[in-house]
Amino acid sequence: MAIRKGSGKRCARLFRRTNDGIDMTARIIDGKRIAAELRARVADEAGRARRDHGLTPGLAVVLVGDDPASQVYVRSKHRLTQEAGMASFEHVLPADVAQDELLALIARLNRDPLVHGILVQLPLPKSLNTEAVINAIDPAKDVDGLHPNNAGRLANGFAALSPCTPLGCIILTKSVHASLQGMNAIVIGRSNLVGRPLLQLLLNENATVTIAHSRSRELATLCARADLVYAAVGKAEMVRSDWIKPGATVIDVGINRLVDADGKARLVGDVDFAEVSQVAGAITPVPGGVGPMTVACLLVNTLRAASAIAGLPKPAV
Repeated sequence: MAIRKGSGKRCARLFRRTNDGIDMTARIIDGKRIAAELRARVADEAGRARRDHGLTPGLAVVLVGDDPASQVYVRSKHRLTQEAGMASFEHVLPADVAQDELLALIARLNRDPLVHGILVQLPLPKSLNTEAVINAIDPAKDVDGLHPNNAGRLANGFAALSPCTPLGCIILTKSVHASLQGMNAIVIGRSNLVGRPLLQLLLNENATVTIAHSRSRELATLCARADLVYAAVGKAEMVRSDWIKPGATVIDVGINRLVDADGKARLVGDVDFAEVSQVAGAITPVPGGVGPMTVACLLVNTLRAASAIAGLPKPAV
C-alpha cells in the first residue's frame, strides 16, 4: 500500500496495488493541513481585531497536576495561541489543590478583562468535583463548550460555543462535502465531550443522525447504512471494513496506544485504517486527522468569545 500526497491539497489519495495496476480507494483527509489553514485564518482575524479595535484575544489554560501527556498538550496550546497573535495565560496548580482554591482562580479569570477564554485541562484529579469546576466558568468564556448553558443552547439549535473536537469533525467532513444536508450520519459514542455535541452539530447541518453506543444492537448494520461515520468510543480498531458503506466518509476521533510484539508502541484510532481505507470514500488518519483540529478549534472559539464579549461582529472564521 502506498500514499501519494497531493500538491497543496487538503486530501491525499490512498492507492492499493493489484495485479491489474493501481486501484484508487480512500481520500486521506489531511487534518494537519486543514488545521494549519484554519490557524492562519484565525491569526488574520486576530490581527484585524487588534489593529481595528485594540482587542487581543486572551486564552487562559488551567492545568492541575503533573500528568506528562497533559503537560505536552498545554505547551502545544500555549505555543499555537501565541503564534496566532493571541495572549496566552498558563496556570499550573498542584494535584492536591483544594477545590475552593481552584474555584477562586476561575472566579478571578472570569473577572479578568484580558482573558476571553478559559480552559481547565481535563481530566481533573478525583479529589476535585469536575462538574462544579465546569459550572464555575463564565459561559461567555467557556471555550471548551462544556458549560450547561452552552450545551443547552447547542441542543436547542441556538448559537453557542461548541466543544472543540466535534467542531473540528464538522470542518473535516465539510472539506469533503460542501453540504451535509440530507446525508445519513452515525456517531458511535455518546460522551458529553464528543458524541452528544457532535449529534447536535450534525443536526444543525441538516444531516439525519443516529447516535450509537455500547448497548446499541446490530451496530455494524447501523454503520453500513451511513454516508458519514464518526467513531468516538476509545476502543482500538473496533470499526472494520464490513461496517462501512462503500464510498462513505469516516472520521476517526479515537486515539489508542498499542504495543506491538516487538515492544514498539504506535497510535491507532477506533477505526481499522488499513481495512476501512479500502472501502471508504474518505477517511481521517490517526495521528494527523482529528487531533490537530481540536487545538485549532480552541483558537476559533477564543476568537469568537473575544469578539462577542467586546460586542464585535462574529469573525469570519
